[in-house]
Amino acid sequence: MTRIYIDADACPVKDETYRVAGRYKLSVAVVSNRMIVIPDSPLIERVIVEAGPDVADDWIAEQAQEGDIVVTGDIPLAARCVEKGASVIDSKGKILDANSIGMALGMRNLMTDLRSAGMETPGGASFSKLDRSRYLSALDTLVVRLRKPRFRIPVAP
Repeated sequence: MTRIYIDADACPVKDETYRVAGRYKLSVAVVSNRMIVIPDSPLIERVIVEAGPDVADDWIAEQAQEGDIVVTGDIPLAARCVEKGASVIDSKGKILDANSIGMALGMRNLMTDLRSAGMETPGGASFSKLDRSRYLSALDTLVVRLRKPRFRIPVAP
């Protein structure tokens, strides 16, 4: 059964995720290294990990598996989860999958290298109502797709 993991410390779409999860009766793990208020629901679990770099990411990457959904903007975490077969979506509704994660990692590394060399790089665009709407639509579509039975064509021996 699909489970949603939220990399929650800086996630602007937690409430939207709770709404979609509630509609489809999916469990949600809200993972952070500090106390975050969550709705009172048996479907939503708060997971507080120790403070430290990548501790929440490590926990999510260990738990996520094929058929699960991970909500994160962290590209290295997304890559780890995609490798395990989980579906990854960022807060603006972009799906990161096996076809797109390599380019996303490459861009992230390039921008990191440019910043470390002293070059000023443009920041990300601010989060908008349109981004929120795109996220809701993309998450709903992703859940529906994951719920459909997968048909495999038998391969002759």
